[in-house]
Amino acid sequence: MARICLCLNGKTLAQDLKILNENRKNIDIAELRVDCLDPDERLLIRSFPEMAGLPLILSIRRVIDGGSFTGGDGSRISLLAKGLAYADADRRRNFAYVDLEEDLDVPSLEEAARTYGTRIIRSWYNLEGVDEDLAEKIKKLPRVGDELIKASLMARSLDEVVKIYRAARETKNIDKVVHCMGPYGLNVNVLAEKLGSQISYVYPDPAGSGPGGQNLPPREPCQLDPKELVENYRFRSINAKTKVFAASGNPLRNNDVPRFFNSIFDIEQIDAVYFPVLADSVHSLMRLAEVCGISGLSISSPFYEDILPYLSSVSKEVDYIGSCNTIVADSQGWGGYNTAAAGFADSLLAFYGRKDLKGRKVTIIGARGMGKVVAAEVFRLRGKALILNRSSVYARRLAENYKFAWAGLDSRGAELMAKYSDIIFQASPVGMFPDVDADPIEFYEFSGRETVMDLIYRPEKTRFLKRAEAAGCPILNGYDMLHRQVLYQYRHFINKEFPPSLISRVGL
Repeated sequence: MARICLCLNGKTLAQDLKILNENRKNIDIAELRVDCLDPDERLLIRSFPEMAGLPLILSIRRVIDGGSFTGGDGSRISLLAKGLAYADADRRRNFAYVDLEEDLDVPSLEEAARTYGTRIIRSWYNLEGVDEDLAEKIKKLPRVGDELIKASLMARSLDEVVKIYRAARETKNIDKVVHCMGPYGLNVNVLAEKLGSQISYVYPDPAGSGPGGQNLPPREPCQLDPKELVENYRFRSINAKTKVFAASGNPLRNNDVPRFFNSIFDIEQIDAVYFPVLADSVHSLMRLAEVCGISGLSISSPFYEDILPYLSSVSKEVDYIGSCNTIVADSQGWGGYNTAAAGFADSLLAFYGRKDLKGRKVTIIGARGMGKVVAAEVFRLRGKALILNRSSVYARRLAENYKFAWAGLDSRGAELMAKYSDIIFQASPVGMFPDVDADPIEFYEFSGRETVMDLIYRPEKTRFLKRAEAAGCPILNGYDMLHRQVLYQYRHFINKEFPPSLISRVGL
């Protein structure tokens, strides 16, 4: 079973011990990053294993390997020797591991470590990408058979993550740790057990506990804290047979859906895990899905349309909308569905208190992605619409499918809105983080008679929604829609209806 290792990167041993104690219940081992310690604190590291009370890795990371140590090899070797000195017959009082880079050749240090049961981690760092011959590199790293091999890699693309999976498969008989850095690497660290990686590294929350936080370096997007890995991503439950589901887009904006699915898997004791995958292209995403055995994917912007050529079958909703947000592996390949359409319609009608939109004239802001979903559902519900988009070409293209009016976000669009203002739907990403002060229709003055729905749910109230609310309009953000579309996704992923009794237990 892959173990969870907490990286201790505090400035003092007391700070590291505090961080360790706060996270103890969710970790198996810890790495003492001596390079992060203040100079005076580095002289006291020999006492830390007994203080910690759990297996420790002794590590002094150089700047060229992404660490903070600026001294020469002589001073670093001296510090490593200090940490291993005066070994105790009770191995619990010694460091369990010492991390030595592939180019550090100190036989006396290695012999001393082995004599007292300290296992050597032979590590190799590549901060520039993932090598084509990664598997061969891993095979050549061990000097002695009892070493634990560690490859820590900066993946610059999802294709490089695919290389990591393939290399892990080719070296399945080697004791190793595969650690992936960078925004594309979270899935590698979550699926350590499936890759045959013996350790997954986690990092303390820089905000920490109490006033002022921990005063630690900021974490990378792929770096999780112990609680996130255990509770949000079911790390302790993952095994070779665990089904894998994921959400993918670029950028990734939604942290609630993984928590929802993994909570349900826990409650229903379903052997599955769900996590986010940042993708730079659909082609790379589908290669990853194949190499790590993904059973289902939630698709988000900008891939709603790009995914279509990869599907062997599509639902009627995908066929008429031309957009897909859910794919499921089947015997023929991938089946595509659009749960956003039903989620949107259910949310809108419950809020609006009607069974359809007959006789209603509405404005839809946005002509791609979710704009296509909203337009199709407004048409199905017998409403009339005006499509507004920054590029009027896309507005016209979408509007012509349903004989709707269209315009750009300009004076003509503002004039037409006066006739299509029963409901205003904001279906573009404008107003989403980081541009939270943006408003797609600053030119429009709300009268208070409009019903206003923004499909964004974080922030809870965009500037667009705040203006509408201040004018007295009924408003709704996209969280209820998200909730409803996820329940439909559950049906496709698990092949059964979502138990209504569980809704309150998972916070949706």
